[in-house]
Amino acid sequence: MVLRRLSVAAGFALALGLSGAALAADRLEPGYLAKGAGPDTSRVVQGPPGEDSAAQRWDWDVFLATRKLQNQIRWDQARNDVDTSMAALLKDFSCAVGARLDETSAPMTLQLLTRARSDAAIGSSRAKAEYKRERPFVGNFQPICVDRDAELASSPSFPSGHATLGWALGLILAELAPDRATEILARARAYGESRVVCGVHFVSDIEAGRLAGASVVAAEHGQTAFLDDVAKAREELKALRANPASEPYPGQCAAEAELTKRPW
Repeated sequence: MVLRRLSVAAGFALALGLSGAALAADRLEPGYLAKGAGPDTSRVVQGPPGEDSAAQRWDWDVFLATRKLQNQIRWDQARNDVDTSMAALLKDFSCAVGARLDETSAPMTLQLLTRARSDAAIGSSRAKAEYKRERPFVGNFQPICVDRDAELASSPSFPSGHATLGWALGLILAELAPDRATEILARARAYGESRVVCGVHFVSDIEAGRLAGASVVAAEHGQTAFLDDVAKAREELKALRANPASEPYPGQCAAEAELTKRPW
């Protein structure tokens, strides 16, 4: 693949496997990490499995096995998890946090996660550009949970931008509400695994995404602005969770608890 100079929005699209148009509708904020200040994720994740390795064979075994989930409830969850808009992400993590998160109820948390999303996107794109791994659905007709298009097919698979993002946000939210860390990180894990269920990533892409996401969050902890926003968001969530009227979306939490089980 020929590498080109990318705009910020296009770079985010590369990282998350989404079109620039999908991201243009959402607000993109500068991250906490200045250019060159983030970790070199291409060195952190160390590349995808080698051809005909045991890990590569396992990647294909899981890809084929999870095609059987089409039209099942876990497939629907994978479709839900495609959306990386902040409104969708706040809703996705509401049950795990134990409070209904949106731009009105949690503006500081929204600001924190929006900027962290930018750092996660840039972090995963660096490794993607280095390894240029093809996605599992390329070259076959196995079902996937999204429409097949050339833009998605040409977006590198390793590491998963969704898994990088989900794990980064999960780590941050667990820091804001440590008593809910188990639920939050289980949801973050399942968020990444949705990409395998969807058929657009291998298992090793997801594992690498978690490592990339953790490295980004570690680097963010060296930034004063990040730490200040974490402190403000922590107090915001504490007050929100103390309000009985802020309970998460009815019916969503029990279903999500079942869906966080590993699907393979």
